[in-house]
Amino acid sequence: MARSKTARNILLGIENLLLHKLRTFLTMLGVVFGVGSVVAMLSVGEGASQEALEQIRKIGSNNIIVTSIKAAEDASSSAMQANMSIYGLTYNDQIRIEETFNRIRQTVPVKMVRQECRLGERALELRVVGTLPAWFELLQRDVVAGRVLTDADIANLAGVVVLTEFGARKLLAAENTIGSTLRVGSSYFEIVGIVRSEGGLAGNIQMPDEQIDAYVPITVARERFGDIATTRSAGGYNREMVQLHQLIVEAASIDDVESVAKGIEAMLARFHKKEDYRISIPLALLRQAEATKRTFNIVLGSIAAISLLVGGIGIMNIMLASVTERTREIGVRRAIGAKRRQIISQFLIETIVLSTVGGLIGIGLGMFIPWLITYFAGMPTVVTLKSVLLSVGISVAVGMVFGLYPAVRAANVDPIVALRHE
Repeated sequence: MARSKTARNILLGIENLLLHKLRTFLTMLGVVFGVGSVVAMLSVGEGASQEALEQIRKIGSNNIIVTSIKAAEDASSSAMQANMSIYGLTYNDQIRIEETFNRIRQTVPVKMVRQECRLGERALELRVVGTLPAWFELLQRDVVAGRVLTDADIANLAGVVVLTEFGARKLLAAENTIGSTLRVGSSYFEIVGIVRSEGGLAGNIQMPDEQIDAYVPITVARERFGDIATTRSAGGYNREMVQLHQLIVEAASIDDVESVAKGIEAMLARFHKKEDYRISIPLALLRQAEATKRTFNIVLGSIAAISLLVGGIGIMNIMLASVTERTREIGVRRAIGAKRRQIISQFLIETIVLSTVGGLIGIGLGMFIPWLITYFAGMPTVVTLKSVLLSVGISVAVGMVFGLYPAVRAANVDPIVALRHE
């Protein structure tokens, strides 16, 4: 009985709203745009934050990345022909870290060289990296074709190379290139695999495989390319000696990451006279990104709340006008026995119907806008169930809050005065 009475009141409310279709539509627009902006803004923010978080997770939340950098005084000094810059991580640094810290699983050295490479008739300067098979475990990359490096390659000083997609595109290589011979400098390597590469920055950490073209066993890189790189410049030649360009340290657990990183930093400061290294912790970036995401959502939610506030004020304004127009109707209903709570209920139902319908239309608009952004701008957007439910709840709440005052005012109208109203 109560359910049928409620349904009858809702239908009556819809009928009253449809008596003034244009006014109802214009009133609803405030809620439509407010709810639409909530859904759209949260989806854009969620998409951007998820992309950033995913990039950071790909580096590994248990990993600590130590990178060789040229010290400020070395970078600012002019290079002379006979001079050689010596900086960065050393093989001894790797040994010290492995022997000092028992809360790490493994360390993966990375050695980078630039060499002229030739595949068939195509010759290009490529960025070649010497590393261990464990690199592909720490930073998981999909294998497009063939295989990655193995322990046997390291032990046997095998002349094998794994191309990245980035390098394969440069060389116009494809899956059928597996087994072909790639000339790297004066050495020859067999192409055994192609892996998917990840580009870009994750926070202020450069992805470890950013613009890397090929991987070779680190034992082979040390034997064939050495530690000294010579590049031609306007004033002659620049020579640099860097034993390890990067060292990826995997902590035993997430809880150990920050303490191990501080320990590594203290140890390197002891053995390096100048600050020619940088320590990056993806876990810290992950936490920072999550905190930024929360702040971003609060800011976007506040902006959308202003739109909803304007929409709610519009609803209140129209409902107050409706109370004035229907004063005689209210008087008649009160005269035949309608109670105040019934009048309040009727007007509240109308405002809730108005705001809820507007909210549903707004949700549709809010889901369409992110699709347009993704389609035309290529930005990732994610519409979450939480944002949709939040928007529905907000639209109903707007109807209740901003419809309460007009409903109470309608219920408090004096029946005798209302019956005299023209």
